[in-house]
Amino acid sequence: MTSVRVLATSFLLAWGVGFSALQAQAPKKPDAAEIRLALEKLNVLGSVLYFAAHPDDENTRLIGYLANERKMRTGYLSLTRGDGGQNLIGPEIREELGVIRTQELLQARRIDGGEQFFSRANDFGFSKNPAETFTIWDKEQVLADAVWIIRKFRPDVIITRFSPEPSGTHGHHTASAMIAMEAFDAAADPKRFPEQLKTVEPWQAKRLLWNTSSFFYSQNQKFDTSDKLMIDAGVYNPLLGRSYNEIAAQSRSMHKSQGFGSSGSRGEAVEYFEFLKGARAKSDVLEGVTTSWNRVPGSKEVARLLEEALKNYNPGNPAATVPVLLKANAALGKLPASYWKTVKQQDLQEVIKACLGLYLEASSTREFSVSPGEQVALSLEAVNRSAVPVTLTKVEYLFANQDTTLQQKLDLNKPVFIKTSRTVPAATPFSQPYWLRTPGTTGMFRVDDPALIGLAENPAAAQLRLHLTVQGEPLVYTVPVVYKRTDPVEGEQYRPFEIAPPVFVNISEKVYVFPDPQPKPVTLRVRAGKDQVEGQVALRLPQGWRSEPATGSFKLGQKGEEQTFTFMVYPGATQTESAIGAAVTTNGKTYNQSFRAISYPHIPTQTLYPEASAKAVKLDLKRKGQHIGYLMGAGDEVPASLQQIGYAVDQLHVEDLSAAALQKYDAVVVGVRAFNTIERLKFQQPQLMQYVQNGGTLVVQYNVSNGLVTSNLGPYSIKLSNDRVTVEDSEVRFLKPNHPVLNSPNKITAQDFKGWVQERGLYFPNQWAPEYEAIISSNDPGESAKDSGLLVAKYGKGYYVYTGYSFFRELPAGVPGAYRLFVNLLSLGK
Repeated sequence: MTSVRVLATSFLLAWGVGFSALQAQAPKKPDAAEIRLALEKLNVLGSVLYFAAHPDDENTRLIGYLANERKMRTGYLSLTRGDGGQNLIGPEIREELGVIRTQELLQARRIDGGEQFFSRANDFGFSKNPAETFTIWDKEQVLADAVWIIRKFRPDVIITRFSPEPSGTHGHHTASAMIAMEAFDAAADPKRFPEQLKTVEPWQAKRLLWNTSSFFYSQNQKFDTSDKLMIDAGVYNPLLGRSYNEIAAQSRSMHKSQGFGSSGSRGEAVEYFEFLKGARAKSDVLEGVTTSWNRVPGSKEVARLLEEALKNYNPGNPAATVPVLLKANAALGKLPASYWKTVKQQDLQEVIKACLGLYLEASSTREFSVSPGEQVALSLEAVNRSAVPVTLTKVEYLFANQDTTLQQKLDLNKPVFIKTSRTVPAATPFSQPYWLRTPGTTGMFRVDDPALIGLAENPAAAQLRLHLTVQGEPLVYTVPVVYKRTDPVEGEQYRPFEIAPPVFVNISEKVYVFPDPQPKPVTLRVRAGKDQVEGQVALRLPQGWRSEPATGSFKLGQKGEEQTFTFMVYPGATQTESAIGAAVTTNGKTYNQSFRAISYPHIPTQTLYPEASAKAVKLDLKRKGQHIGYLMGAGDEVPASLQQIGYAVDQLHVEDLSAAALQKYDAVVVGVRAFNTIERLKFQQPQLMQYVQNGGTLVVQYNVSNGLVTSNLGPYSIKLSNDRVTVEDSEVRFLKPNHPVLNSPNKITAQDFKGWVQERGLYFPNQWAPEYEAIISSNDPGESAKDSGLLVAKYGKGYYVYTGYSFFRELPAGVPGAYRLFVNLLSLGK
């Protein structure tokens, strides 16, 4: 049964709570209590898959409870990586935000003990219903991915976060439950996705449940618990020293880009489950599921030995358990191939390693990356912190297709260091996240290697396989190569080791907007990915455009060294949307990768090598005024967009806001969600209103309806709602066609609302004072008109604007009509 062998090696197995979330690249060093918990898990053979749509949809308390109290192999399948959300910790959006949220989920799972999986579905933004979702997602592909993960993970029970019945929640939410309903049956049907059966087998889960709560019921509906299964997931785990409420708070607080920091709680916490499919249960979600070794034929001796190891476990001397565990490993190895044999062999060998205090680490000693064809300097550290005889017999350098045979004894607490260099083959691919290597569609990532589908992240770029004997018994451990350094303040620091191009080229801006025929400077930074690299750099321009100079020459002596080039780019004569690319040529090869590092303290540093490209927009744009004051919001790139079209933009600080100081600005803009994230705005808001009254123009961008620091957003009453227009090409109607916003200095037409991305707008007001004029109206198909996305009020001598339209997405995306309309807002009163 080759299929089940392949299955377990393609997923990362987690087996405990409490390993450092901030040192995710470091070898695990479990303490005695964690080893005890891992021993207990060895005799439990069961699995549960939690199923939802986005990062942060998962129930971290339930995952922690199932993984550590019930000791199930517990996974979370998030159909998307959360690319369409907002970012409260930095400027990254879209694909880069998806990378951040992927790592946040992995950190959450390291805390609560679960495992993490994804489909190829792209989070394209808010969707109001599943029908809309499935017009953008390729439903058959998403279903295939769900079936693939179910067949590989083989859950006994599947639990959805959401109901498959449309209920007014996010369309992705309902769609995820609908996919779960279909996948429950399709995974067991050999006629569905038969191409998968080359490596996996059909799998039928026992039941499908909805993890419901009173949250999903309206005020007029009674939440009837009489027909629902219940679990108290708030219990205390003495081995971990925390309740699952407390573990859940730590886990959920990893979703920092969403602002989901949580406080721990203690005491009863009942979870409810509604039956959806499969075998009904009367009292427990795992009812009727065999979770002992009885599900593996011939495993009686394995179960006995593992029980003996647990019974005699001494937390003061975990190594004393190793001889029995080695016997269990040998007995397990004699069993016929099966899914649980493969899973438990890996788990058991990790427990043996922990009991030995065996520390195995392979690190790059000089750099966090090398290029294909280069040598990587490696240091292998092996320490046996027990009296049990251990010998290192062979090291396989998997990335280099080389191995070394040796007979190196690992004596008690005497470190062995092996320093060597190995060449990375010239054909090794770069370490770009696998779902970003090839362009996909709005709704789906493209993944050409089926074996990668479902994985949370790339397998390690370089790995070593270490062969050991422990008391004569052979054991094998695969160790990733990591980069490790010592920071003078933070101490030991880890980051992933990468395979990188020999040279990068970064374009300084994401979008270049040419509002007139005048040339613009385009600045490139050429960065060496290795020592001694030289060649040519050039722009790739739209037809009819040109640059001066046409090319540049670079010569870089040291890795990481940079050289800057500025090209004056002359646009073509016609209004167009295109792209400016950049490429470097060295040693007869051309590279167009840029370098992007995403670094936050709560996740491992992520390095991306996206194509060096910027959007190029030539448009007909007139503007009035020059000097803009901008109060930054959350994840905001609008100021750079305004500078692109010639405005001088000053970044304002809330403590410095005063009506007198603001008078020098032609307009002041408040960034997205500023009234949600800047506490002092509730005190400084009167200064903004005084600025307007004195003749200024103030543009306030969208805020969410919950968590406002003040309800006084404008000079007159505004009440925000959850209303939004999610279909980006929805019709836009002009309610005040003669208003200056639609006429000066740019004549706005229906053409200006073409090519918008992700959505029209969000969190529109549903109540507003009569002093406000509603300028334009739009709505999603089948819904009532939303007139309040752009409200303008005359106040004193000036103008106040509140807009829920998504300029924070459209301007960085280079949408021409969004620029023209936003300039008209800034030009009011000029």
